[in-house]
Amino acid sequence: MTVQATLAIVVFAGAYVLIATEWVHRVAAAVGGAALMVLIGATGSHVAFFSEETGVDWNVIFLLLGMMIIVGVLRQTGLFEYLAIWAAKRARAKPFRVMALLVVITAVASALLDNVTTVLLVAPVTLLVCERLGVQPVPYLIAEAMASNIGGTATLIGDPPNIIIASRGGLSFNEMAANLAPIIVVLLVVFVGLCRWLFRHAFVADPERAAKVMALEEREVIQDAKLMRRGLFVLAVVISAFALHSVVHLEPAIVALLGAGAMVLVSGQSSQTYLADVEWETLVFFMGLFVMVGSLVNLGVIEQLGQAATSAVGDHYLAAGVGLLFGSAALSGIVDNIPYVATMAPLVKGLVDASGGAPGAHALWWALALGADLGGNATAVGASANVVVLGIAGRNGHPISFWEFTKYGLVVAAVTVTLCLPYLWLRYYL
Repeated sequence: MTVQATLAIVVFAGAYVLIATEWVHRVAAAVGGAALMVLIGATGSHVAFFSEETGVDWNVIFLLLGMMIIVGVLRQTGLFEYLAIWAAKRARAKPFRVMALLVVITAVASALLDNVTTVLLVAPVTLLVCERLGVQPVPYLIAEAMASNIGGTATLIGDPPNIIIASRGGLSFNEMAANLAPIIVVLLVVFVGLCRWLFRHAFVADPERAAKVMALEEREVIQDAKLMRRGLFVLAVVISAFALHSVVHLEPAIVALLGAGAMVLVSGQSSQTYLADVEWETLVFFMGLFVMVGSLVNLGVIEQLGQAATSAVGDHYLAAGVGLLFGSAALSGIVDNIPYVATMAPLVKGLVDASGGAPGAHALWWALALGADLGGNATAVGASANVVVLGIAGRNGHPISFWEFTKYGLVVAAVTVTLCLPYLWLRYYL
């Protein structure tokens, strides 16, 4: 291994440690690491910005940007507040029923949008509903963060790691949904049952407050009904275009950008309004991360690791799938699953490409997605949605400690990841 490759590994490992420990902001760590990669000559401007294999994955960046704009416009209509109040009333203001409905809504929304955006929208509404019910919001917020990670696993756009996996593996929206959604439906049902047990002390109702919630009129929170109808139509077209990729032959990023453009046109809003909800820090973080990982690919480090993994695995793809499932879950609980997947995706691609089309090899993509996405529930820093929820809770006077989240997350991650093993074995290896 060359001195340059060794330096690149040191830079990447250092940035990874900073991201994991949060000693510095993760954006600063990623951008700083990318800058150091350029300084040591591990990459260059042309490679970083224009190489499909070793540069910034613009498909991921623009897909996220487009979806953030779409949701930013929908947020102005009051749609998400409407859904929360509707859920509370349909649950007859009974705490566990409210949690179950909010969990299901969060999971479904995370599959159709993305989990970070979903919790940004649902968490503030949850605080309002819990205040009206007179119950502690912390269990509800923790459950929603976990539900967003579970639901987001089902589709290409639901969780940022899935976007990376789809881009690296050349996987379509339909292909990911067909292979991941069936087990996610099962896991969501199991998770609702776990909530009843894990948060059993939180379901104490206040009859007087419950009556006030039942008296709320959800239609009153709709700010712009006309825009809501138009926005939902645009969103439906976007989701349909994702699903009909083989017919329309448009990449998800293009679909998202076209949808964002249509949403801006029908809204008539100023750029300051519809760009207010764009998570620019997240997009910049991705860019820095792609440059760092691309530098390792550019220097052949990832290829060497892939060759070593290929030699170790041979044709034992079941063992590789099991190791990838549980290994990904364990590592994603320690560090954010986005940098982990960005690092592992090229390795998995090398294993799949070297298999010569072996059926069990392609299932390694599903093992990586399930392990990384569901393992993100294990700790408070395991997934971006978790960090967002903790920030919202703290700003609203309901701080959630690392260990308070983790004592529930470890149970949920262990149960859901373990249930994925028989699914992978029965469907792809039996």
